[in-house]
Amino acid sequence: MSFDLKKIQNSIRKQGMDGWLLTDFHHRDLMAYRILGLPIKFTSRRWFYFIPVEGEPKGLVSKVESTKLDPLRGEKKSYLSWKELHQSLREMLAGYKKIAMQYSPMNNIPYVSVVDGGTIELIRSFGVEIVTSADLVQEFEAIIDEAGYQSHLEAGRRVQAIKDEAFKRIREFLDRGEDLTEYELQQFIVRRFKEEGLNCMEEYPIVGVNGHPADPHFEPTAENSVVFKKGDQVLIDLWAKLDEPGSIFYDITWCGYIGQNPPDDYVKVFHVVRDARKAAVNFVRDRFARREKVYGYEVDDACRKVVVDAGFGEYFVHRTGHSIGEEVHGNGVNIDNLETMDERQLMPGICFSVEPGIYIPGKVGVRTEIDVFITLDGEVVVAGDEQEELILI
Repeated sequence: MSFDLKKIQNSIRKQGMDGWLLTDFHHRDLMAYRILGLPIKFTSRRWFYFIPVEGEPKGLVSKVESTKLDPLRGEKKSYLSWKELHQSLREMLAGYKKIAMQYSPMNNIPYVSVVDGGTIELIRSFGVEIVTSADLVQEFEAIIDEAGYQSHLEAGRRVQAIKDEAFKRIREFLDRGEDLTEYELQQFIVRRFKEEGLNCMEEYPIVGVNGHPADPHFEPTAENSVVFKKGDQVLIDLWAKLDEPGSIFYDITWCGYIGQNPPDDYVKVFHVVRDARKAAVNFVRDRFARREKVYGYEVDDACRKVVVDAGFGEYFVHRTGHSIGEEVHGNGVNIDNLETMDERQLMPGICFSVEPGIYIPGKVGVRTEIDVFITLDGEVVVAGDEQEELILI
């Protein structure tokens, strides 16, 4: 058994639950495998694993895949027919009133809500109340240890250096009178990632000029790219992690201008998103300094208010930030009260981005992104440089 049963049970108890029911079919819930330390192997039948607030866990597996949960502690029962499955589940959960599952009321947190509606209906038919496991998932899936944090910092040092190289490369090509496209610069960044022992998991950086990054997820290709030229507004969003097991991603966005005198309206928009970014971080720091709880949706509100008050609210079209882990979009709390209402609590050991943006279709896209980590002793820190002014290329 690779998970800490006592720790999980303590967390279940603190949240006032009677247990946590984890289940999977065809690898729909990879979170469950990681939390339990269960090998991800061929899975074609349903399995269930119940961790009660007290006592030993219980497993339920198909007779076709009867060894599926053998690496885990506790009694295992097997079923053959669907009728046996239903009866065995009823018996497994008998006497328990409130259990957590990978479910989110109103689908507020879709990243966690992976149990299908039919399974929810089945468990409820036994007279069991189902509550969300979102905070449990965050605690046992998104908390980063010291080794992970150090990998995040090292990735940050390398990514920041490559970002600097990328902006410098634009100037070098212009000085030589040579053409350089958005796509070519993106591919340069990807190549440098590999050379520096970084992995972006085949999700490539965003490089765009002028109206292109008004699409927040603009993807430069050989066909749609344009050549950098004097007077261009430039956005580069890049993310990577050390190419080593257990490493944590680093994800940043910086903006620049090719020339020495950027237009006033471009500078104004950048300053708005910069100030919004700072407001979000200060909000989190203030809450932790006062030992008060803080939730993802509240941080989004604090950040978004700056953009709204400046008159650009309709152009801030995405959440303020996302969880960061071994995947660039992790399974911890997101900084979001727009796309979802993320009611999860920010807690020590989590990492997340803060990346407000303003996107005016056909004109400009501006975003500034940093990574925030809350240390295990509650200090709110930012890894790497924080952009204060536009880079003048």
